[in-house]
Parts: sequence; structure tokens; C-alpha cells
Amino acid sequence: MAYTLGLTPDGQSCRVGPQHCVTRVELSITAFNLLDRDVASKSDPFCVLFQEVDGNWVELGRTETAVNNLNPVFGVKFHVDYHFEEIQKLRFAMFDEDKCATQLYEHDFLGEFICTLGVIVSNKKLHRPLILANGKPAGKGSITITAQELSDNRIITLTLSGRKLDKKDFFGKSDPYLEFHKQGEDGKWMLVHRTEVIKNTLDPVWKPFTVPLISLCNGDVDRSIKVLCYDYDNDGGHDFIGEFLTTVAKMSEAQNSVEVEFDCINPKKQKKKKNYKNSGVIIVKSCKITRDYTFLDYILGGCQLMFTVGIDFTASNGNPREPSSLHYINPLGSNEYLSAILAVGQIIQDYDTDKMFPALGFGAQLPPDWKVSHEFAINFNPTNPFCSGVEGIAQAYSACLPHIRFYGPTNFAPIINHVARFAAQALQQEKAAQYFTLLIITDGVISDMDETRDAIVQASKLPMSIIIIGVGNADFAAMEFLDGDASVLRSSEGEEAVRDIVQFVPFRDFRNAPKETLAKSVLAELPQQVTQYFKQRNLPPANSAPK
Repeated sequence: MAYTLGLTPDGQSCRVGPQHCVTRVELSITAFNLLDRDVASKSDPFCVLFQEVDGNWVELGRTETAVNNLNPVFGVKFHVDYHFEEIQKLRFAMFDEDKCATQLYEHDFLGEFICTLGVIVSNKKLHRPLILANGKPAGKGSITITAQELSDNRIITLTLSGRKLDKKDFFGKSDPYLEFHKQGEDGKWMLVHRTEVIKNTLDPVWKPFTVPLISLCNGDVDRSIKVLCYDYDNDGGHDFIGEFLTTVAKMSEAQNSVEVEFDCINPKKQKKKKNYKNSGVIIVKSCKITRDYTFLDYILGGCQLMFTVGIDFTASNGNPREPSSLHYINPLGSNEYLSAILAVGQIIQDYDTDKMFPALGFGAQLPPDWKVSHEFAINFNPTNPFCSGVEGIAQAYSACLPHIRFYGPTNFAPIINHVARFAAQALQQEKAAQYFTLLIITDGVISDMDETRDAIVQASKLPMSIIIIGVGNADFAAMEFLDGDASVLRSSEGEEAVRDIVQFVPFRDFRNAPKETLAKSVLAELPQQVTQYFKQRNLPPANSAPK
């Protein structure tokens, strides 16, 4: 699939294709207790932002210089395109400006801070110490980075009606509809929205409609909007009834059963008739402005992505001590299971502040009684199955391999239900504070398909998504079925999933591709699933303030 770059109405860059519009994030920088490198006065600091591209640091921009100030609040902001499914590594470097210097290395270095954009947006406001090139603290110097999404997510919902509109049809009344136009920078009027046609009436009531505020008035509630009323004709020669000018601010006066009325004026009739009053009245019965929250709104609002890994230890994987096994760790210290854990985990871990992740196994016999378990902690601590970061998961996985016996069958339902229990607890809070993501890595055929379907259908009602990565060369038809892209997944009893929460990707499609490519494919649907869930439950971001 090829992508082209374009612009949305509000100037955001947009990939035309399966990806959504790129969100731009504004980063504000302040610093405290910077090192003093000047003899006669204090440092004159400025901040430089770099992004890692193919292993090299590329400069994205610089702030202004704060003269004689060790605690600067910079006015210049950094604007960065945000991609959830990528690791975007950023470096904030502070320098003391030397007026004689032309190259960056000639300015005095005051310290730096390196992190991912994901860490910044998940914290919303990040305060960290500055570090010198030798890894030591830059005195007491620190940096605070504040993130804000650069978009207007407001939407406007209007309910309108008409009264005593002009009769235009010879054998009937009129078939009225409305058009909303906004004025462009060139002064020309541009169509924004057209209502449906209401047949044979002079007193129409149109269905409520919703449009982005940015589309209707460029986000400016005082910007002029022209509303035109026509009588629809099948031959396309629609008769003009009348028009009026208004603004969103004026229409917003229609609140709490208070309606706002506008005279619908036909200028030609107005000129001809001395006693002309109007060609009817258009009534704004209701005008509501709300926010169409994005994934980033929820993350900036404090939503944590709770990450759990489920690993397939069934006998079909092969003896982990044999090189033919999918669990065999090669001399490079890796296999497809580890690669999948690291590729997905390195991105998603930025969205959980404590970075403690449950890691579970299924399909193995466990010591000391060698009973089969389909829901065990791979660190063998059932009361505390948490691993520290994605590296902790990888270490626990490698450490458990010699101590278990691969067995079977391949049952998904126990692990799905395990995570669903925690997601159900979060659901009771009625806040957009937690969303659970279960990564299942498996080598193939599911043994409990009916129970798995039932578990997924129930989980679709919860703040939860399931990512399945298939390793090896098995037949993954069952996984494709669970993905639900071709048709809505149903339980064994016929109940439909309320939303698609499963994303399946076969690892073999990415064996010769960079690990970033696998992560992009696996995580592509997650932001949409998160926002879809919270919107269905009418939950705003947890820390959102009313606008």
C-alpha cells in the first residue's frame, strides 16, 4: 500500500491510506538550576531537540536563548509528529550560548535528557534531571517537558427546523434542505454540510447532524457561516428559498429548551416587495459543542495501557534444547518468541508508569507435581507474576524454560479470562484510566476454540484488546478467524462481539524485516480500539477539564 502526504483542514499532515492522520504534539520546555558557565554573569541557555533517525541524532529545532537565566521558561515550542506504533527517541540538550560561536559544539554544554515521545505523552508532564556526557548529573540541573496535542477535537451537533417557508412547488408545498457554507481565506464561500431533504412541507424538522468544528468554522466560533435554504427538484434545478448569516457563538445560544430563530431572506424578493419580511424562519433548536477525543487525548488524560504477555509452551513447539524448537535460544540470545516480546513490549511499556508487567504461560507441566497449567506465572510466583519492564519479561522467559515440561493442549480461554477479570475491575471505576492489552504468542492450532470465542466476545465489552502473534510455520487459519476482520466474531451461542478487539499477525511475514515493522503492524489497530471503547461508554479522558 502506497502512502501520500496531504493536509487536513486544520493543517495536520495526513497519510492517505489505512493509517489515520498524524497527530502533532507541542512540547513546552522549562529548566531549573542549570549549570553556570559564565564568569561575569549567569548562563544564557537554549534548548536543542534531536530525534534519532537510523541511529543518528537529527536536529528538529531550537528554542530562543534565555539571557542570564538559570531557570528558563522557553517561549519557543517544539512540534513533533506523533506515531503510537513507533519508538520515537528524543534528546533534549541544553547549551549556554557563546555569541562568538557558530557551531553547536562551540557552545558550553549544560546537560541533556533522552527519552521516547511515548514516555512524554503518557506522563503529560515530565520532570527529569539533566545528565552530562560522562553520565554524571549536571549539578542540580533539571528539565520539565509538557506535552499538548495540537488539534481541535471539538465537534458541533445541530438540530434545526423551519417554519412557514416559501411554497415553491406548483402541485405541492416545498421539499426543503439546508446548506452550510464557511468563508475561505480567499473570501469565497465553501460548502461544509448539506442536510437531508424533507418532502412536501413548509415546516421541516431536520435530523440532528454532527460536523467537526474545525470544518464548520475553522474552530473560530465568531467566524461567519452562511446558511442557504433550497427547495429540492428532481431535475437538479433546486429553487432558492432564502439565506442568513450566523456564527457558532450565536447558534450556541440555543440551550436548555431556548431556541434561536433566523429570518430566511431572499434578497431578490426583498428588493421587489416593500412589505417583505422573510421567506420563512429557520430555527436552531439545539446546539451542542463537545469533544471528539483522540487516542492521545486519553493518554494525556492519564490512561495507562496495562500490558500482559501470554506464552505458548505446548509440545508442538519442540524441545527447547533442540535447535529445531521455536523456543530454542540461538547463540545470538534470541528466538521468535523473544523477538515478538521485545518488538511489541518496547513500545507499549512507555504507556505504563510502573512498568511492571504480568507474564503468563500456558500448555506446560509445572514442578513439583507436573500438572498441566494454562495460566501460570513464568516467574513461578503466582501471587506476584509481574516482571520489571520488557527486559524483565525476556529474562523470566529464558529462566523458566529449563524448569517446565512442554505439553498441551493449546488453550487460550484461561489467559484471556485472567486478564478480563482485571479489566472488569477497571470497568467498575467508570473512568478512562486503564486499558488492558494481552499479547499472546503461539505456534498454532487452538484446542479450545469455542471457549476462546466465548471469552473474546465477553472481553469485547471490557477495556481490553488482544494481540496474537503466530510464530513458526503452522496453519494460522483459526487465528485469522478470531481476528474478525472478515466477519463479526460470534460466541458458540451466537452472541456477537460488540467490537473487534483481536489483531493477529504471523511472525513469518516479518522475519526479514526490521523489528519496528512488526510492531507497527501489530499495534496499528490498538489506538482505534482504545478510543472506540471509551467513546462507546461516553467516558472522557480521566483528567480532562471541560472546555
